[in-house]
Order: sequence, then structure tokens, then C-alpha cells
Amino acid sequence: MPPPPQQGLPLDPLLGSYPRDRGRAELEEEDDDTVYDPDEKVHIVAFRDEDDAADDDGVTSLPFSWKKLWLFTGPGFLMSIAFLDPGNLEGDLQSGAIAGYSLLWLLMWATAIGLLVQLLSARLGVATGRHLAELCREEYPSWATYVLWVMAELALIGADIQEVIGSAIAIKILSNGYLPLWSGVVITACDCFIFLFLENYGVRKLEAMFAVLIATMALSFAWMFGETKPNGLELLLGLLVPRLSSKTLKQAVGLVGCIIMPHNVFLHSALVQSREIDRTKKNRVQEALKYYSIESTIALGVSFMINLFITTVFAKAFYGTKEANSIGLVNAGQYLQKKYGGGLLPILYIWAVGLLAAGQSSTITGTYAGQFIMGGFLNLRLKKWLRALITRSFAIIPTMIVALFFDTNEESLDMLNEWLNVLQSIQIPFALIPLLCLVSKKQLMGVFAIGPILKTVASIVTVLVMVINGYLMVDFFASEATGVFFSCVISTFAAAYVGFIIYFVGRGVNISNWRSWVDHKSETLIEG
Repeated sequence: MPPPPQQGLPLDPLLGSYPRDRGRAELEEEDDDTVYDPDEKVHIVAFRDEDDAADDDGVTSLPFSWKKLWLFTGPGFLMSIAFLDPGNLEGDLQSGAIAGYSLLWLLMWATAIGLLVQLLSARLGVATGRHLAELCREEYPSWATYVLWVMAELALIGADIQEVIGSAIAIKILSNGYLPLWSGVVITACDCFIFLFLENYGVRKLEAMFAVLIATMALSFAWMFGETKPNGLELLLGLLVPRLSSKTLKQAVGLVGCIIMPHNVFLHSALVQSREIDRTKKNRVQEALKYYSIESTIALGVSFMINLFITTVFAKAFYGTKEANSIGLVNAGQYLQKKYGGGLLPILYIWAVGLLAAGQSSTITGTYAGQFIMGGFLNLRLKKWLRALITRSFAIIPTMIVALFFDTNEESLDMLNEWLNVLQSIQIPFALIPLLCLVSKKQLMGVFAIGPILKTVASIVTVLVMVINGYLMVDFFASEATGVFFSCVISTFAAAYVGFIIYFVGRGVNISNWRSWVDHKSETLIEG
């Protein structure tokens, strides 16, 4: 029989339950915010009519306010950058070139799936005041915490290599080939710190810079859309009529796999804490969840349109041509220039500007996510610049090695991207399963725990994404696993991998059952 809940712990005034099964020392450290200092947070103004509308318990829902929406706007757009990184752009262009307009419906629904996952992440951060990495450290034993941390770091490194290399390719194009890939990596590494320096002048300044980068991407790729003039009817049919064939299955799987970024799940739960919210009042938490939901939906709507522009541009230009199967991030600009080189501005440079904005913005958010992941899992209390330096080094060193190795053989970068996509796909369960387990816990989330219907939908989405990415991994390793030794290594890894997934799923189910037992016993004692 499981032990009774700890006695003598303070009741959370909002959750109405014990906050966590932790010791007093940890509870006393609850206020040590590892994400944003109190003076860094954006203050949410309480308007007089809202205060008049709320009752003494702060339960009455607050009226909608455009001013409030503006104050909450920012974290969702930073989160949306992961949907626009160079890895996603490559998936878009290959989908368009090989499958034409036929997978636009899947792009739309994959973005909707991504929105659901990110809203759960934001919900966890708003309701608990802590981000996913911190909560995983408290929830799981030390060895499991380290497994999750290693997996998150590997996913982050894989994503960062793609992002930095994408920036380096854009810099090489804009310099007419004078700057090699490795120099673009150095430039990207340095200007990342310059941009992060803006954070010292306020979170809103950093968010404004990201708004400029997203606007740059939107204008660049919208210009390309206007230059190439894709077929409007085919575009509409691609969005509304689901089509899938054996020839486009690989692109479909890759398209869905690119949407869910493991490090982004950790990132969003931390970004939402940049706003000062009174968590002792239910209506203030509900208000934050409402505005973050609206903002995230708008942000991912913008990212969907940008991805749509890219897919349709390459569908119009290269679908059904002999070049379709050979287009990648490295040579996409050159192929576009050959086909549409006579415009007001060379389309090669328009593409490069958009690619540079995508690479720069995603690299910065990757560094941001790395700080939260490392600080949360390892419980580090380091200065922000030192954490940024450490997390940046984790990714820049392997990226520099990649740039030096592939500088003279850029065509091989497409194969590298396949490996990196698989690397990130492997990590997805280790972000989604803990998120789903934690956001479902009433002991942690209180009244903001997701209900049975949303939990069922989220579970189906999680299983679907895992199956799709599992197919991608099996298909990839089946073609790459040649030789007895390599096959044995892959089999051993697969067994350990499945074992870890079963452990995390099983632990989540057991914890849920244990909580139900505690709640039942507590109610019985109160009634008695």
C-alpha cells in the first residue's frame, strides 16, 4: 500500500492541495526563480474595471482587453521560430518539389498538432510557475533526470547544427561565395551573443527583435510567392483535399517530424514566465492562459503562412521536373535563380535573406532553450552570460567541425540533415511523455490539470507523433544498417530506447493511480 501524503506541508491556496511531495528545504527554495528575475518580468497592468468585476476570491472571469493581449504578446512568437528554422524550410521545399501541392493539408494539420503541444507546455509553465526541465528534475529519480537531460541536449545540438549551418549557407550566398561555411558559423556564433545582449535592456526589446526577424522572413518568402505565382486552385485543393501516395510518404513523414521540436517544448514552458502573474488568483491564471492561447495561435498562423509560401514556391517551380529529387537547402537558391532570375531583385538573394533571418532567429532561441534545459535539469545557479556561453559551446563546437568537414563537399549536407532529423525524432518521446504526465497531474496542476477529453486527444497526438517518427527512424536505419556489428549496435540501442519509453509511460500511469488513491484517502479522512 502506498504511503500517505506528507504531513505538515503548506496547502497551495490556488491548487487546494499539496504542491509536491518534496522536502521542506526544496519548498523554501521555491521562490528561487531560475528563469527570470522579478525586475525582468513584464508587469501585467490590472485595470480598474477588471478589479471591480472580480470578487473577493478572484474567481470571476475577466473581460477581454486588447491592451492585455499586447502585454502578453511575445513568448508565442519566440516559440514559433522553431517552426521556421532551416530544417523546417528544407522539409518545406523538398515537400513542394517532390509532392507538389498534395501535402499542404498535412502541413496545416501538423501545425495544429504543434499548437496543441505548445499550448500544453504553456499551460504547465503558467499554472505551476516552473518550467518543464525543473519539474522533470523534481518528478523523476536522478538517473532518469540525467537521461532526459542528455536526450534534450542531443536534440538541441542536432537542431542547432541545422540552424547555424542554414545561417552560414545564407551568409555564403550573400557574400557571393567569398565567406566559406566555417566563417558563417563563426559570425552566427558571435552575433548570437550580441542579440542576446538585448535581453539586458528588457524582455520586450528582445521580443521586438524577433518580430523584425519574423517580418523579414514573411516579406522575403511572400515576395518569392509573388514572383513565382503558384496555382491558386491547386493550392486550395492541396489544403482541403487530403492526398497521400507511396511516392510522397517519406516527405509526409518528414513534414510531421519537423513540426515537433523537443527543445521547443521545454522552451515555451519557460518563456511564459516572463510575465508577472498573480498565481494566488484563479482568474489571473485563467486570463494568462487565454491570452497565451490567442497569441500562440496567431504566431503559429503566421509561421504556417510562411511555410505555405515556401512549399508552394517550390511546388510551382520544380514539381515534376528532373531537379525535384536533388534540391536541398544548399542548392535551392541556385535552382530558383536559374528559373526565376530576371525579377526586380535576384530571387537568390531574396531566398538568402529569408534563410538568414530563419537561421539567426532559431539559433538565438536554441541558445535560450539551452539555458533553461541545462539550468532546470542540473539545478544550476549560474549567471546568464555564463550559461549562454556553456550552452552555445555545446552546439558551436560540433557545428564548426561539421562546417570544416563539409566545406568542400556541400552536397553531402543533405545526408547530414537526414541524420540530424532522425536524431531529433529519437528525442521526441522524452519531451512529450513527461509533458503529458505532468500537465495531467491534479496534485501539481490543481484545477488547471487537463480533463479526460483533452488528455485523450493529447495522448492520441503523442502516440501518433511517436509512431510517425518511429517509422522515419526504422526506415532510415533499415537502409543504413549494413554489417553485423552495426546491426547489433542498432538493435541494442533500440532495446534500451524502447525500455526507457516504457519506463516513463509506466511511471506516469503509476503516479496517476497513486494520486487518485491519495485524493480518495484524503476525502475519506475529511468526511470522517
